[in-house]
Amino acid sequence: MRLSQSFVTARLGNEIKMKRILIIVVVTIGCVLVAASFLYFHSPAENPVLPAAPAPVIDMAGLKAKAEQGDAQAQTQLAKAFADGQGLPRDYKQAARWFGQAASNGNSEAEAMLGELCQAGQGVPHNLTNAVKWFTKAAQEGSTTAQYDLGFMYERGQGVPHDEKLAAHWYQLAAEGGDALAQFDYGQRCFIGLGVPLDQVEGLKWMFIAAGQGQPDSGKRGELEQKKMNSGQIAEAKRRAAAFTPRRAARASNKP
Repeated sequence: MRLSQSFVTARLGNEIKMKRILIIVVVTIGCVLVAASFLYFHSPAENPVLPAAPAPVIDMAGLKAKAEQGDAQAQTQLAKAFADGQGLPRDYKQAARWFGQAASNGNSEAEAMLGELCQAGQGVPHNLTNAVKWFTKAAQEGSTTAQYDLGFMYERGQGVPHDEKLAAHWYQLAAEGGDALAQFDYGQRCFIGLGVPLDQVEGLKWMFIAAGQGQPDSGKRGELEQKKMNSGQIAEAKRRAAAFTPRRAARASNKP
């Protein structure tokens, strides 16, 4: 009798345990489903995904008409549309054609872009000498893009003899014109005295300025260099950076 009663008691105990486990499992699944439905239905409303802004519509017919009439700015815009494939099939030959016409009309942006096509051999034969010619023309007119590109050519000795002083000269002009990458590159030269006098404070100044424009490497480089400098040097670099005003870029010519 004791064995039978024990068996029944044990059996009843096991059934109770199983029911408790089943209840826990059901409740857990229910909670998971409720949480999932909450995330599904509420997350999009709380964090809506905004559609990308549509690209501006360009009146290609009107732009081409102005370009054909000799408007250098329209010629440059049309060339960029061909180069980027924006509103037109990408066509580097047509881009080079219209950049060439705008460059002949004195548009410094077109001169710089034509130099880049010559450098890359896109739409025109690969010709570093011609690239340097167009970069130099645009750089002398104040194009920061061309100034940076020309500095790069002197740094690498492409189309011109290798010359670190001239590379630094053109990087500095581009940096003063507001080009963030030139600011980073010129600042690095100041840290090591490459083509310019060694000047840690000036180098850190350019790192601060470039970082303020979102240049991704300048912040880390600036932090690294600050570990080698005293508080007075760092404060002076910050003062110089705060006083910096970019040189106004030269206005692109739009001669007919």
